[in-house]
Amino acid sequence: MQKFLGVIIVLMCVFGGYMWAGGKLAAIWQPAEILIIGGAAIGSLIIGNPPQVLKEMRGQLRAMMSQPKNEKEYYMELMGLMQVLLETVRSGGFKSLDRHIEDPDQSPVFARYPLIKDDPRLVSFVADNLRLMAMGQMSPHELEGLLEQEIEAIQSDLMLPSQSMQRTAEALPGFGILAAVGGIIITMQAIDGSIALIGYHVAAALVGTFIGIFGCYCCLDPASNAMAQRVKRNMSAYECVRATLVAYVAKKPTLLSIDAGRKHIQLDIKPTFDEMERWLADQES
Repeated sequence: MQKFLGVIIVLMCVFGGYMWAGGKLAAIWQPAEILIIGGAAIGSLIIGNPPQVLKEMRGQLRAMMSQPKNEKEYYMELMGLMQVLLETVRSGGFKSLDRHIEDPDQSPVFARYPLIKDDPRLVSFVADNLRLMAMGQMSPHELEGLLEQEIEAIQSDLMLPSQSMQRTAEALPGFGILAAVGGIIITMQAIDGSIALIGYHVAAALVGTFIGIFGCYCCLDPASNAMAQRVKRNMSAYECVRATLVAYVAKKPTLLSIDAGRKHIQLDIKPTFDEMERWLADQES
């Protein structure tokens, strides 16, 4: 809802102010200019990025404009999942986790937490690192170093779409100039025409610059920033898992291990220790 509100404010202020000053919207409708700028932007994205980055970009754009997930419930489920998995290890050893981490999609434990199960990247992160812990004794420092490297690699990959879109946004004013130069060339070809015709062609050329600047600062740049912020916010779940596993390897009780992960949740949705304790107690009953 917030994103749509922002879009409405931008459109109303930019085009409403233009019309208030006496401009006509029909003058801005220049399909050829839009084709040049839009085609150049899309083509540059295709040339500069592999298919997996473009696919991830589409997914992040859809997620950015869709209804946000219930983040507090999401993190409550994550802490509940980690409690069940760690208590399973504590009572039966890592061998008892095999049927859960080898095929999380068929695990009754993961099935109890649908919001987490619907995040395959995080499920894989949890399962892979529990499997790593089961393969041999590791010190907390060793495990923490490995998890930090993996999280950094995941974040780097997920930031590629927003970085690529940011570079395209920075190029849009240049694409607008490209379209404007093309319009000026057309104007020069009609230099022996009437003043009205020359004015029409000049206005059409300037629309290219307008579209390029508008697309950069009102569309792609805010979108790339929103995508980057969403990725950084989502990475808190990985930090939560990392802190929980490291604290568990350091021989902390399960509840204190979960609390170590809780501290990495964003302030606006982070539950208190009492809320977390009540939630986990309710999950056990």
